[in-house]
Amino acid sequence: MSCFLLNSSLGKKLVMSITGCALVLFLLFHMAMNLVALVSPKAYNLVCSFLGDNWYAVVATVGLAALVVLHFVFALILTWNNYRARGTQRYAVTVNEPGVEWASKNMLLLGFIVVLGLGLHLCHFWSKMMFVELMGQHQNSLGYDPENGAALIAYTFKQWHNVVLYLVWLAALWLHLNHGVWSMFQTAGWANDTWYPRLKCGAKIVSTLIILGFAAVIIAYYVCPCYAEAAFETLGDAAEACTEACCAGHAH
Repeated sequence: MSCFLLNSSLGKKLVMSITGCALVLFLLFHMAMNLVALVSPKAYNLVCSFLGDNWYAVVATVGLAALVVLHFVFALILTWNNYRARGTQRYAVTVNEPGVEWASKNMLLLGFIVVLGLGLHLCHFWSKMMFVELMGQHQNSLGYDPENGAALIAYTFKQWHNVVLYLVWLAALWLHLNHGVWSMFQTAGWANDTWYPRLKCGAKIVSTLIILGFAAVIIAYYVCPCYAEAAFETLGDAAEACTEACCAGHAH
């Protein structure tokens, strides 16, 4: 099995499909978790507390890091192998669809952008939350409780340049997922005339839901100051605290 996964192109693509599927499932979970911050910063902080430095969270983090490394390393190997075999032609699927042609030919570039965005995300959040708790500290470098994730969201996205960087990252992630989600099913042999359009449609739905979920939190915390007030002060129900004050503030 190890020889098949390491020495054949199909085996490498299978590794990428399996790791990619696991990462997509994590993105769906992470997106759903982030949406809690739109309803209640207090509830979001409870989730952060639950997923703090507990052993299962640490194991999951290590596992996710391993999946990202495997996915990216195998992408580099496949790209290099295809470059040697076909010249400058990039790793692409066998079905050439105009709507995904650019993404399919630039998956490695999109992958680099996604990895850079992941590094930025780790610096902004993981290093100030779980890492701080693992070090046995009770405050991060900003002076916040590491379990106060809502305050960290508010602090990060009150700065316009962070909003722009994250939205660019999400755009690259959308293109990457839009191609990658259905491509992993193609590797499993499901991309026939019947299933190809269904998988394409499903990939667009999944990738769009993920990106819209993440983007909604970023934009809401940037546009509406009441989310930040709730996160920093009362940690109450942001949805209730926000509506009238926020709308009144933007009416002028």
